[in-house]
Amino acid sequence: MSVIERLEIEEWAEGLDVEIKLAAGRDGRGELPKDFFESYVAMANTVGGCIFLGIKELSGRFEVVGIQDVAKVQKELWDNLNNRQKVNINLLTDSMVTVVADEQGRQVIKVRVPRAKRTERPIYIGQNPLKGTYRRNYEGDYLCDDEMVRRMLAEQVEESRDARLLEGFGFDDVELSTLSAYRNQFKSSKPSHPWLELDDQEFLRSIGGWGRDRQTGAQGLTIAGLLMFGKLPSILEALPNYVVDYQERPRSVAEARWVDRVTTDGSWSGNLYDFYRRVILKLVADLKVPFKLMGTDRVDDTPVHETLREALVNTLIHGDYTGRVSVLVVKQPDLFEFRNPGLMRLSLEEVKQGGISDCRNRNLQKMFQLVGLGEQAGSGISKIYSNWKALNWRSPEFQERLEPSEHVVLALKMVGLLPDETVRELDRRFGDRFQGLSSEKKLALATVVNEGLVTHARLMEMTSVHSRDVTLALSALVKAGFLESEGIGKGLIYFFPDKRPEYRQDSDGFALNLESSSDCLDVNSDHLESSSDHLESSSDRLESSSDRWEVLMKISENVRGKKKAIKEDVRNVILGLCQDGFLTQRELSTLLGRSPHTLRNSYLKEMIQSYQLELRYPQVINHPHQAYRSRREKFS
Repeated sequence: MSVIERLEIEEWAEGLDVEIKLAAGRDGRGELPKDFFESYVAMANTVGGCIFLGIKELSGRFEVVGIQDVAKVQKELWDNLNNRQKVNINLLTDSMVTVVADEQGRQVIKVRVPRAKRTERPIYIGQNPLKGTYRRNYEGDYLCDDEMVRRMLAEQVEESRDARLLEGFGFDDVELSTLSAYRNQFKSSKPSHPWLELDDQEFLRSIGGWGRDRQTGAQGLTIAGLLMFGKLPSILEALPNYVVDYQERPRSVAEARWVDRVTTDGSWSGNLYDFYRRVILKLVADLKVPFKLMGTDRVDDTPVHETLREALVNTLIHGDYTGRVSVLVVKQPDLFEFRNPGLMRLSLEEVKQGGISDCRNRNLQKMFQLVGLGEQAGSGISKIYSNWKALNWRSPEFQERLEPSEHVVLALKMVGLLPDETVRELDRRFGDRFQGLSSEKKLALATVVNEGLVTHARLMEMTSVHSRDVTLALSALVKAGFLESEGIGKGLIYFFPDKRPEYRQDSDGFALNLESSSDCLDVNSDHLESSSDHLESSSDRLESSSDRWEVLMKISENVRGKKKAIKEDVRNVILGLCQDGFLTQRELSTLLGRSPHTLRNSYLKEMIQSYQLELRYPQVINHPHQAYRSRREKFS
């Protein structure tokens, strides 16, 4: 039996995929909680996680109570896991259920729930997946609607979503100019390939775009063939939710305007191959990246070009074109963002590691690969991560989102992890000791320079390493004297020993820095608004005794006391609160009874990206007086 250490308890407190349950039972000796399996199936259907039995949580702090009759609780657990009347699949092995104890010997059961494979989902309670399937978000477990469950079932049985024959769709539905352009590229890539001699129908059959039902003899385009080469009206007839969209925006993601756009507006074919050909040229235009020399010849194809090609192809071949979210590609001066409908078929860890491929649209993948586009054997995403890391840019952000409908977002920021001014300050403070640190430790110290303090949650936002590795890195910096720590759980902060910040903890235990940002090194100082804007921001702050504050408290009372309120309800309340003026994240946190961390990651980011909210300072996202207001055209 291992011993629970302080470091491990801190990690539990900071993790997003952790559920703490008292599991005391009526007699206080221990009992499997009734809601255990809601958390089990929710974690399995999302990204996995850990459930701890025998610990009490109160305002972000943990108290180990222990379970007296551990054997009884373990038996209840295994009996129910292996009862198909209770849950449809047991994903756990003996090694995933362990007993740990604190220094006083109080025993805790730790259940590590793995992410279910695509072929296993949905995991559900009872015998009806439509009634017992749960998923997990930041605030807990929630019941899936019928559409989400049916999507899981379709993903489970269909190895490739684009191979199905579309009866009644033939060459009249093909944009012949697109097919001709593809065949020219195929010839350029493979000048001696025997398929070059085939007519269009046989060529399409060879690459997966044309099919025949051997039982009925019916022939026609496959979904892949229609998506890749079809005419827009024909595509929409088969896939009514189909939209592809490219937007070039001048400044922040909150800006609704664009300076260039390609979308399915009827002015061009609208198919995927033409979308790729148009958009890739726009993505790589005017890239301010260094070029290489091969001998005396300039090589314009840099790792950034390679990454953007891979990201665009990856978006198109993994899209679930039956979903309700469009394919969206956004270009900004310092950011590329790619969105595709549908969730990932593999875990993020498997995707980043590479070597495993489970493409949703394998025929589309094959079509792109035949003309030299797209990596094979699941190495595309790992290549994206390695290219961005080699440029010392901020790690790509890969996120699965469930609302407004299931989709995946890949954000590639051309922002250095360690700006020169920050590095000079750290060199001045620590000298050679700083240069020998790992990248996540350097990033932690740089965050303290820029923001006055760093927390586990903040560092997790900026790096792709595992939660426990972040915890260990912060702990090592404290032991080595780089940082000091204070607080507990989600409120644990790290700061320079000679510069303790003023801070407080919110109701959920997260740390809030109360110091003026002017006390920290501000790498964006050249772009900040004038001091008059700062004074204006301060004067706009609400007094808790004001009439407007009382009105806002009344608007938000229905969700403030509900820890597991429906997300759409919370979003609508935010829009109502921000309808008549800007509110800061801290004010919204108080009004809604939710931590700033939850607000930022579960609501504000998505509402800005969907143009429901606008920023007071759109040019400086991390402005010290940043605030949010409803976009009137969206709220109405």
